[in-house]
Amino acid sequence: MASLRTPDPDSGWLSDEELANIRRRLPICYVEAIPVRTDGLGVVTEVGVLLRVAPSGSIARTLVSGRVMFGESIRTALFRHLEKDLGPMAFPQLPASPTPFTVAEYFPLPGASVYTDERQHAISLAYVVPVTGTCDPRQDALELTWMSPMEAASDAVAEEMEGGRGALLRAGLASVGALH
Repeated sequence: MASLRTPDPDSGWLSDEELANIRRRLPICYVEAIPVRTDGLGVVTEVGVLLRVAPSGSIARTLVSGRVMFGESIRTALFRHLEKDLGPMAFPQLPASPTPFTVAEYFPLPGASVYTDERQHAISLAYVVPVTGTCDPRQDALELTWMSPMEAASDAVAEEMEGGRGALLRAGLASVGALH
């Protein structure tokens, strides 16, 4: 039996039917991460943006993201999703205190927030996370594109992102002084 402190990621945590039922009734907690490369002074030099098949079936740019499992710490969930999306050799540098740069609240109806998700009401803790290793997109990520902070914050990239994640990306980069 898996410990409450270390959820088994292969446990079939919730069936598709259970998840759909819960999504109609409760907000779900997520973590989102903007992977970055930094120079020796900690200045962001590159931003990693994923390309994946979106819930709507379209191909869109997005960030590392995923649910926090019952009994799982925020730190563990963040690390798990970074490893799942970027590969085991990404070597994310998680902060000593996992304080998000913002809390994004996604609503199923447009207009309630800049962030939308037609499937659910979700609360997402968002982080900018330096990675030092080799990133090899996995799971449903088709590719990881490294770009300059200004390119990542551009209108063109924001238009390729669903649910307001372009605004989240800009907010994250601004929080670490990467936008001039």
